[in-house]
Amino acid sequence: MSVLRLTRFVAADPQQVDEILAARAALIAAVRATTDSLTETKLARVDDETWLDVWRWESGEALDQVTAVAPNLPEAKAAFALVKDATVERYDLVDER
Repeated sequence: MSVLRLTRFVAADPQQVDEILAARAALIAAVRATTDSLTETKLARVDDETWLDVWRWESGEALDQVTAVAPNLPEAKAAFALVKDATVERYDLVDER
């Protein structure tokens, strides 16, 4: 069953949009270099400061494996250095049409 991981965050500096996007892209590339179970990502902007980042995984087990090592990735540290108030939620995808 696919799993969605949603991260809501606030830009530490709203003027750093380009840096946030570049750091996110580098993090996605680093994660994909470790696994092929990340099937898609989507980033939405709520307002000038708040963002929602949704990553879709093939399974909960795959997500668990990556989240065990991802905090140690330099790309994760760089990406999260640009944000504050990050919260994470996990959802099992039940229906899709």
